[in-house]
Amino acid sequence: MTPTLPSVLRSGIAQAWLSRVPLELLPDESPLFGLELDLDGELVFARTVLILTERRLLACHEHEKKWQQWVIEPEWSWRVSDHAGVGRLELFNGQGRLGSWRYTLGQQPAVQRWVAQARQSLDRQGEQDTTSQAPFSGPICPQCQAPMPEGAMVCPACQSEDTPPSTWTLLKLWRFARHYKWQLFSGFALTLASTAATLVPPYMTMPLMDEVLIPYQNGKEIDPNLVAMYLGGLLLAAMLAWVLGWAKTYILALVSERIGADLRTTTYEHLLKLSLEYFGGRRTGDLIARIGSETDRINVFMSLHLLDFATDILMIVMTAVILFTIHPTLALVTLLPLPFIGWLIHVVRERLRTGFEKIDRVWAEVTNVLADTIPGIRVVKAFAQEGREAQRFKDANRHNLQVNDRLNKVWSLFAPTVALMTEIGLLVVWGFGIWLVSHDRITVGVLTAFLAYIGRFYARLDSMSRIVSHTQKAASGAKRIFDILDHVSSVPEPVDPVPLPAVQGHIALRQAHFRYGNRAVIRNLDLTIEPGQMIGLVGHSGSGKSTLVNLICRFYDVSQGQVLLDGVDIRRLKLSDYRSQIGLVLQEPFLFFGTIAENIAYGRPDATREQIIAAARAAHAHDFILRMPQGYDSLVGERGQGLSGGERQRISIARALLINPRILILDEATSAVDTETEKEIQNALDNLVRGRTTIAIAHRLSTLRKADRLVVMDKGEVVEEGTHEALMQAEGAYWRLYQAQQRKAEDGLFEEQS
Repeated sequence: MTPTLPSVLRSGIAQAWLSRVPLELLPDESPLFGLELDLDGELVFARTVLILTERRLLACHEHEKKWQQWVIEPEWSWRVSDHAGVGRLELFNGQGRLGSWRYTLGQQPAVQRWVAQARQSLDRQGEQDTTSQAPFSGPICPQCQAPMPEGAMVCPACQSEDTPPSTWTLLKLWRFARHYKWQLFSGFALTLASTAATLVPPYMTMPLMDEVLIPYQNGKEIDPNLVAMYLGGLLLAAMLAWVLGWAKTYILALVSERIGADLRTTTYEHLLKLSLEYFGGRRTGDLIARIGSETDRINVFMSLHLLDFATDILMIVMTAVILFTIHPTLALVTLLPLPFIGWLIHVVRERLRTGFEKIDRVWAEVTNVLADTIPGIRVVKAFAQEGREAQRFKDANRHNLQVNDRLNKVWSLFAPTVALMTEIGLLVVWGFGIWLVSHDRITVGVLTAFLAYIGRFYARLDSMSRIVSHTQKAASGAKRIFDILDHVSSVPEPVDPVPLPAVQGHIALRQAHFRYGNRAVIRNLDLTIEPGQMIGLVGHSGSGKSTLVNLICRFYDVSQGQVLLDGVDIRRLKLSDYRSQIGLVLQEPFLFFGTIAENIAYGRPDATREQIIAAARAAHAHDFILRMPQGYDSLVGERGQGLSGGERQRISIARALLINPRILILDEATSAVDTETEKEIQNALDNLVRGRTTIAIAHRLSTLRKADRLVVMDKGEVVEEGTHEALMQAEGAYWRLYQAQQRKAEDGLFEEQS
């Protein structure tokens, strides 16, 4: 018999697994938790299922024919680690490792939740918790007890994709709307007045019927003055309703546009303040969709649908009051379908909450494909992958279509059902009203006015029910926006920043530690750089060089220890003040769409043309710029299209020169160019480093001979320091790196000669 699976494994894949590889459970044994991973031991995409019961851990790879099993032991411990975008989940006991499973980092929240659940399971059995050999020192989610990333206010394991947005999320928009509270109050007052004006015409049908038309049918002459008075009243009410309606719509539209603009601006500004850690786990297309389409959806909701909703509420309440004033019994009959419609709205709203959240996610998938493909179109064409990318877009679009179709099934049934109930309610009013007229309980004019009000009442009720979908769409968009706004940066601004005096450029790291998630990258690092000194960072890939530079730039904050500038902890300095003293030249320089002059002046927009030209001359870029069609006003394509790698690099050096920084970071500045271009760039760098505290990273050790000191790193630690000559004489880590690079260069020269 197929066992009952945990909810996380109730999928087509898992069911197919059990039909192919049956799961034999022991007596009184049942699955507790399940986990699906997506890589095998060879890092090939292949599904792996893990199931934990009260007695055993069971595992099965996609292509295996049997389940592996381990009996639970008190000394079990789990270790979660990651490297180069691949995660590893390992199981240990007192003697060593029992099992190891690989996965992509997109499954990290599920793995963390699995580890937390396994720990809780052992605790319930009275066994000691040994979830991780390296205890997690960060915050713990109060709901699932899983480790939370630094700076996160919501646990990513609990904030799953299936968490529907709450309508109450829309109340958070008040922080943006409160600046326009008087305009909103005026709009509400105008809405109230215009709604009251639209309720006048049905009321005037009573005297028209009872005092004009019915007496005329009974042989009485029509009084023209009386008719003119009533018709004039109707015209006046219509004109008043038109003026008030125009005024309220215009005012509220202006307010909603400004709220939407403030929402976009605030979200973008907050996004720019978040650390690189946040962007490392987000897709560009998803962030663009949130700031663009989601804020636009909220704006439309506030300018149109929220106004309609307020009008509907006022119309229903005021109409109900008038109906009870005219005839209470008939009014009660009118409201008979209302409880059922309210229940139906509640049920559909719950379905729409989940549905619109899924629609937002799948639309982000479509946007992500575009954001990936268009900037990388050169690579797509170089590898002839147009068909593959078109298929990716087609699949994402098809997924979007399927999710919308499922939601439309619910909505297509809901709207006609509400319309049917309103028609039934109208028929009931007709029947009961005719009975009352036949027994002389009410006049024909009263019934006519009642029917006119009923038509408006049910029309507004139907309209209000349709607002449900727009409300849930806006709530979904607001949730995705506030996911950004509620995220706290892991590199915060100091509450009371220390003023930055004239910077000398003395940098010191004291007992610095840094972790990427559960993986320690920098360990117990001490380093001092004197003002005006140039040091070279060398070491194997993954030794922590770039991470050290990121810590000095304060793209990340140390987990322990300090980074000091002229004796002041950089966490006490205002970020903009501190980073304005740093010039950064990367291996792959990023240029924006615009002119060459604008790119050079990016860090100093107020620079004069003379200052820009001086920086370009010092960067050895002036000559090639003058050869371009419009010189400094020549347009640079997105990401520097149309320029060679060396030209882009020299523009980035000119950009760094123009801001005249006290601290200079060179991250593989010459590794991506040929030897001749490297010489030109090196001449430009000689001008750039003069008189500045410089930290240079280079794989070509020969480029660091001008450094005052070389710092050799390995596994996040400084293993050697000294000049090139001293380190070569020591024949340590640096000597081995240099010898290996020399042999590689000689082998390459031999191959060219052959």
